[in-house]
Amino acid sequence: MATLLHLDSSLFPESASASRAVTSTFRSAWEAQHPEGTVLYRDLSADPVPHLDGLAASAGFADPTTHSPEQAAAFAQRVALIEELERADALLIGAPMYNFSIPSTLKAWLDQVILVGRTAGPTSSTKGKPVTVVASRGGSYAPGTPREPFEYVQNYLRDLLGEMLGLDVDFIVPELTLARTAPAMAELIPLADASREKALEDAATKAKSLAARLTSAA
Repeated sequence: MATLLHLDSSLFPESASASRAVTSTFRSAWEAQHPEGTVLYRDLSADPVPHLDGLAASAGFADPTTHSPEQAAAFAQRVALIEELERADALLIGAPMYNFSIPSTLKAWLDQVILVGRTAGPTSSTKGKPVTVVASRGGSYAPGTPREPFEYVQNYLRDLLGEMLGLDVDFIVPELTLARTAPAMAELIPLADASREKALEDAATKAKSLAARLTSAA
């Protein structure tokens, strides 16, 4: 049975969040395709993980037998998150764009699970795992658009997830999500609606395909 690790980081509930609506569709399709599977869920907005501090960071570079009690406690939190990631056969991450970047809660999770010599590096324990990132954004940062130079979400996550963690990264990008609430974007509503529908369709299709592939390989 395959295990999906599902992370949401939007500040808003599903009714007001493009990324949550798409990850919910993905998860529902996954569960329908693979009802015997397991979903590990973390809402990083409602229940954020601690930001990486000096104790947890330094513990990652030291022999565990030399850890102080404070280092051991901080490192145990990292290990628990890492083991959860390692148990997963696939990842689903909701990563809305806030101020040109990802939510700080998602960054905190990433900082905790990236551990050189274990999850990060050429012998990464997560190498090859598929990850689907729902990278929603209020405008458009696609190639050829005026705001293309400000696209820091996909570029950052592609390098970090793909290069550091060795994951097989795929993106679903619902864009122009502010069109229905920002008067200046009213003329873009048809494009926004089309982007949303495509994202929802892609989520269902990708989830079913991925679940089928992983269960057949088991």
